[in-house]
Formats: sequence, structure tokens, C-alpha cells
Amino acid sequence: MNTTTALPRQRLCVLGSTGSVGVNTLDVAARHPGRFEIVALAGHMRVDELFAQCVRWRPRFAAMGQPAQADELARRLRQAGVATEVMHGPQALRELAAHPEVDTVMAAIVGAAGLPPCMAAARAGKRLLLANKEALVVGGAQFMSAVAEGGAVLLPIDSEHSAIFQCLPEDRSQWHQRIDHIVLTASGGPFRTRDPSTLGQITPDQACAHPNWVMGRKISVDSATMMNKALEVIEARWLFDLRPEQIRVVIHPQSIIHSMVVCRDQSVLAQLGTPDMRVPIAYGLSFPQRIESGAEALDFLSLKALTFEPPEPARFPGLFLAWDALRGPHGTTAVLNAANEVAVAAFLEGQIAFDTIHRINASTLEQVTPGLALDAPVEALLELDEQARASARARVGAWRR
Repeated sequence: MNTTTALPRQRLCVLGSTGSVGVNTLDVAARHPGRFEIVALAGHMRVDELFAQCVRWRPRFAAMGQPAQADELARRLRQAGVATEVMHGPQALRELAAHPEVDTVMAAIVGAAGLPPCMAAARAGKRLLLANKEALVVGGAQFMSAVAEGGAVLLPIDSEHSAIFQCLPEDRSQWHQRIDHIVLTASGGPFRTRDPSTLGQITPDQACAHPNWVMGRKISVDSATMMNKALEVIEARWLFDLRPEQIRVVIHPQSIIHSMVVCRDQSVLAQLGTPDMRVPIAYGLSFPQRIESGAEALDFLSLKALTFEPPEPARFPGLFLAWDALRGPHGTTAVLNAANEVAVAAFLEGQIAFDTIHRINASTLEQVTPGLALDAPVEALLELDEQARASARARVGAWRR
């Protein structure tokens, strides 16, 4: 049977199309002509990149973050004879995510700004490819309720969560009886062996030089501090309905094993592959089938030894905030995420030292105590997010270099 022809045509909206996940999504789509119709593309500030994508894909809609960029994009598209309708702002993202002409939404917007469109897609019952961490880190219970109530199909795109998902049966009702615990793997980033006493000397360019993955600057810094893994622990709690103690992290520098499920009988299921985001993206686009991704095949005969080591609290203190936040009052994970976004932005702008990122995150958790109900509306979560950001910004000012 030719499984390629068996797959239905998907009408796709890519939120965050000019970022690394968005670009890789379009790369996978381009490998399957006629399989994907690009209905909508959304970027933030990169007019040149979004213009080129619109010329290539001719989407019905495009969106940018600000009116000035949207106006420039619209002008250039008119001159090029491209009839794409250009929108802007948060409301545009929500409308595109829930648009009736869209079947599948790739949610790859970085930051809490990605939560409202993810909620909109979930409530509209879309096939939702989730690369945005904040939908779960900030939204948590509310987001999962929206997925269930809307009848959405939620497919994780982070390589670690996709690995766990691929190791589990398609029937989600069986997950609890299968899982003893899960193990998320981490590369350890560029500072895995660095003396912790020298972390304050790290520059933004050094922090963004990941040894295995090609990523944006914000997530590269998160990988260097292992805050990305802390956020993934929080995501995994909601994605797979696990208790915090059922989620473990191990450093695996080669990034070949992307994560593991330890079953109740102590069998271990793992997903392996080359470190290429096109693999989980292709799986999300084709689930429950498989399509060609463009990634290189894993050559077992050329592999070096696969090694594992525990993350050290002295070098990666931010990782361990995940379990503290999960055990805190509802909304604590949103506070952690907001503080980290502010701290990482300040580091990239040269305002604070690398090791001050953790100090800001930890102190913001101490200062901002949420009191949200489990069914609090999204607006309440976003208000808490802004409260935490204000607190973190005050700490940036206090610890500015």
C-alpha cells in the first residue's frame, strides 16, 4: 500500500513561521507537494523572511506582531502581485488559529504570547502541533481542559515530548497503566563541563552556541541554563498527566536518545534519531502515519558511546525549580516562566550576568505568590504573568551590571 497517497491533504497555519520550528515545518511541507496547503503564516518582526515565505507559499493570510511591519509587508506583497491578506496583533493570531479553513495549527510562537492562539486552536478542535511551551507552562489545567472540551488533537513537537509520545500507545487511556516514570534527556548545553564558579563570565554569544541543536537565541540560553528542561518537566506533567515525581531528567550529551518511558514492568522504551527538529515535526504533521522528514538516517555503526550523567545543582540550579513550581500553588509555573523570559532577555541585552538569570527566577518565585483557582480564566493567567514580569524587571534593575 502506498501510504503517501493515503494521507489526507492538510490546510496548515504556521504561527511563528520565521523562527526555527516554523522554517523547518515549511521545509517538511515542501517535501510533500500537494499534501499541505499553507493557509496562514504568522511572524513577529522579520518582514523580509515572511515576505519570502508568502511569495513561495501564497497563503490566504499572513500576520505580523505590529502595524508598521504589517503595513510594510502588505505593501511589498502588493508590489509583487501576491494577494495574501495581511493582519496584525494578538487578535489576528487567535483568529487564524481558529479559522474554519485551517485544519492543522503549528504553534511555534515563543513566549506567553503564544497561549491565547493555542487556546483558540484547542477550543476550535484543531489538530494542534504544540511547539510553544507556554501553553502548558502558563496555561496548564486550563489549556488541557480546552483541548478536551474542543475535541482538539494535541501533538507535542518538542523533541523530548515527541519521543515520549512515540513510545506510548495511540490509545491514551492506556498510558497510566503503562508508565512507571519517564526520563527526559538533556544535552547539557555548551557548559556541561564548565566550572560553576566561572558562569558569571559567560557571554550571550557563548550561551547561544549549542553543540548539537540549531535554535533561536532565547531557547539556546534556556538550554545553556537547563531552564528549557525545567519547562519541559512542567509540560510533561500536563501532556502525560503525571505526578512531578514521575518525571526525571538525565544528561545525554550525544542527543541521540531523545527521551525514554520506563514501564511498570521496568522495560524501557526509547526514541532515537539524529538531532533534527524535522523528525518530530514530520511525525506531528503525519500522525499516526509517517512521512519523509529530510533528516539524516542514524548510522549505528558510526556512533560513539552513548553516555549519561546526572545534572548537577551547582551548574544547573534552574532545572530544579521545575519540581518546586509544580508543587507550589496553582500559577507558580507561570511565575517561573515569566521571570525567566525577563531574565533571559536582560542577559541577551547585556544587562545582567549569566548566573544572575537563576537568581532572578528564584527570587521572583519567592516574591510572587499566586492564588489562582484551577479554573481561572486565561485573562487571570496573563495578569499573573505581567505581575511576575514586573517583579522580575525590578530585580534586573537591582542586579544590573
